[in-house]
Amino acid sequence: MLEVFNLAKEYPTPRGPLTVLSGICLSLKRGDAVVIMGPSGAGKSTLLYILGALEQPTAGTVALDGQNPFQLAEKELAAFRNQLIGFIFQDHCLLPQCSVLENVLIPTLVANDHAGYPARARELLQQVGLTDRLDHRPAELSGGEKQRVALARALIRKPLLLLCDEPTGNLDQASADVVASLLLELHQRQETILVVVTHNAELASRFPVRYELSHANLHLAGA
Repeated sequence: MLEVFNLAKEYPTPRGPLTVLSGICLSLKRGDAVVIMGPSGAGKSTLLYILGALEQPTAGTVALDGQNPFQLAEKELAAFRNQLIGFIFQDHCLLPQCSVLENVLIPTLVANDHAGYPARARELLQQVGLTDRLDHRPAELSGGEKQRVALARALIRKPLLLLCDEPTGNLDQASADVVASLLLELHQRQETILVVVTHNAELASRFPVRYELSHANLHLAGA
């Protein structure tokens, strides 16, 4: 369960606080998939980073699996993110010196129990159609293939929450369609809570629930 209540984010400026988010409320359960739309600068990425416990809110609460991550010490917070949250960014963020398989396994390096992860990584890479790319480096992959590696990496530890920031933003239409289809398919298999932020209306149309973020407030699209 992801529960957000009265979330707010402000940044100090010489002219006073700049309000980016205000009164954000959201309640999602395992298996839910939502997209958040809005123009550039509306605060979509900021909201995503707060949901992913990468950035502190100014006010309000965030609870994932019944726990507020911002009440944790730094070490416990890092473990919380690693165990419960998967991230996919517009830039795939792959390590160039590592193979495809090694990149997928990176989130498991901090886990005490490594058993089963190599097999799971190979299974995920098979599901995203990259079985023949296990030993390749990122420089040898297309943009769509790199993003499919990022998808497998985000799911390697079976996260409860999967967060995606413009996951198809750097891709051509054909690659974007493939990545979007795989994202929704694997989300259903894993039964994650999926939250995607984008300004791409075509990607957003594939989601059953759509929100719009404007003037610091979040509301259902069309409401």
